[in-house]
Amino acid sequence: MSRKLRYLVPLAVFLLLAGLLFRGLSLDPKLVPSPLIGKPMPAFTLPRLQDPDATISDADLRGEVFLLNIWATWCTACRAEHDVLLQLARTGKVKLYGLNYQDQRPDAQRWLRQLGNPYVANAFDADGRTGIDWGVYGAPETFVIDRDGIIRHKHIGPLTVEVVNRDILPLIETLKSGRS
Repeated sequence: MSRKLRYLVPLAVFLLLAGLLFRGLSLDPKLVPSPLIGKPMPAFTLPRLQDPDATISDADLRGEVFLLNIWATWCTACRAEHDVLLQLARTGKVKLYGLNYQDQRPDAQRWLRQLGNPYVANAFDADGRTGIDWGVYGAPETFVIDRDGIIRHKHIGPLTVEVVNRDILPLIETLKSGRS
């Protein structure tokens, strides 16, 4: 192998890898599709946040269109979206359930007392195992689930009024009308 070629091959490989890395870093992680879209929600049974002696499960949620919001008190973006969740809950257009993710129960209970509780109920996922089954990258994440328990949409990051009006509510309306 010539001396020149000996240096060009590693340089070409390096440039190719650098280009792939740069491309990967420029992608928006919120646009990464969930492999769960179109599939049944994962089975779970967890204690309720407010009452550790009571449970909530995937079976309890079937039969209605709803949102599942993954949140935690340690999550600053969750605080940013909280007012949007309260507004959405007040509209009565969709039931909102919470999955309190890798949190401390007293902290989460205090959060809801102080900031308001937009949720019909909250599952308490202290160790995060259920969140892993849902493919959670972090908090907040929000799922739209249809009457049959099929995941129809996943939003990564905090919900905004614009996202709710543009993406969430039209989908909810479609699912409720049976036009999915």
